[in-house]
Amino acid sequence: QVQLVESGGGLVQAGGSLRLSCAASGRIISSYNMGWFRQAPGKEREFVARIRWSGGSTDYGDSVKGRFTISRDNAKNTVYLQMNSLKPEDTAVYYCNAQQSVINYWGQGTQVTVSS
Repeated sequence: QVQLVESGGGLVQAGGSLRLSCAASGRIISSYNMGWFRQAPGKEREFVARIRWSGGSTDYGDSVKGRFTISRDNAKNTVYLQMNSLKPEDTAVYYCNAQQSVINYWGQGTQVTVSS
């Protein structure tokens, strides 16, 4: 089992920045692909970013490319999402994900609200 706890959400003005953290416990996450997803009210959960366990390559959703950066610190068992140039449409609950083969673990989510 992997337990994931997100933090760092909050209220920010458009154009501002936030850094989300996802602390993992239970197992070492160095062999897991780690990702961030988000869900706005009335919408489906959306892929935001992923960092692979092997090589550390990254992928981003089209709506956040060039503004968000995902990183991981395996020594701290933590994944980060640096969010810059935030827009009101980035408002959502952000969820951390750990994936290995068909196994997925999710955190409880952290709210990000961007005011215009």
